[in-house]
Amino acid sequence: MRVAVWDTYVQRNDGLVMHFDILVPDDLENEEVIFRFGKEYLNTKPFATGKLSAEECRFCHMEVAPYQVVEQINKKGYFVIEMENCS
Repeated sequence: MRVAVWDTYVQRNDGLVMHFDILVPDDLENEEVIFRFGKEYLNTKPFATGKLSAEECRFCHMEVAPYQVVEQINKKGYFVIEMENCS
């Protein structure tokens, strides 16, 4: 499965900046849906964060996803790769 990778940076209330990628099917272009996935992910965190919008989350590139990522996308609609300050 080809996926679209959305590079995301969100300010945490403690001053750190979270960096994570949101992976979605390559034919999903509705930014509001992608932002909703990002907000759903942020709601799983034990700390407060700033907003998530086109300023913080942008399309980056397409790639082929490994099986484990495809499984999660088929279940939830998206997959998040945590990069920095996500825990």
